[in-house]
Amino acid sequence: MASLSSLESALGYAFHDQGLLERALTHRSHGAPHNERLEFLGDSVLNFVVTTLLFGEHAEMDEGDLSRVRANLVKQAALADIAQKLTLSGYLRLGEGELKSGGFRRPSILADTLEAIFGAVFVDGGYEAVRQVIERLYRPILSHIDIRTFGKDPKTLLQEIVQGRGLDLPRYEVLATHGAAHSQVFDVECRIDKLEVRVTASGSSRRAAEQLAASQAIAAIEALGPARKSARRGRKPAQLSLPVAVAQEKK
Repeated sequence: MASLSSLESALGYAFHDQGLLERALTHRSHGAPHNERLEFLGDSVLNFVVTTLLFGEHAEMDEGDLSRVRANLVKQAALADIAQKLTLSGYLRLGEGELKSGGFRRPSILADTLEAIFGAVFVDGGYEAVRQVIERLYRPILSHIDIRTFGKDPKTLLQEIVQGRGLDLPRYEVLATHGAAHSQVFDVECRIDKLEVRVTASGSSRRAAEQLAASQAIAAIEALGPARKSARRGRKPAQLSLPVAVAQEKK
């Protein structure tokens, strides 16, 4: 196992009790004491810290947007990605079975271990210490995402784009299905008539195909450039001022 001091350096926090860090890195398969209780604590701490970060820095976001962004920041994939950047797999304490099956690469184990580390920092140094660690790890992510669209699925994004242009909602149509009942492939078309956008995509379910088609439609709309203003209508007949109009009626 790699030196724990290098992990502490990456976290930006030095433990008073390194036993807590060792426990946070110990998977259940390795034996007791393991990290599940620290993971439980770290999950709650992470949610609270990310919530306060978003609440304090994004006054324009309503409750729904805050919940959406937070959920995507603390989900397994996001945590596993941070864990990989910390090279956390080199510090894990796994049982033989997990080692042989590649558990050190498993996203669920990496994500759970990172949450356990947050729990360990909280126990060792208190709230301010864990807040600083989490903010340090999340700041690069928060600075490179578009809060307005982060975590939204392609169909939702496409709907918002066309509505923002004052257009009818996209139309989806299943063109064909292929394969046996247990492994069907769906061909779906997405159409936005006013923009002359028509794309097709395939997926293992209708929903998956629609999401892929929506992604392609978004790309097609972006290729069109910014929304153009509607063409100017023909000039209206010049209106007479009130005195002239009255004078003409008397003739």
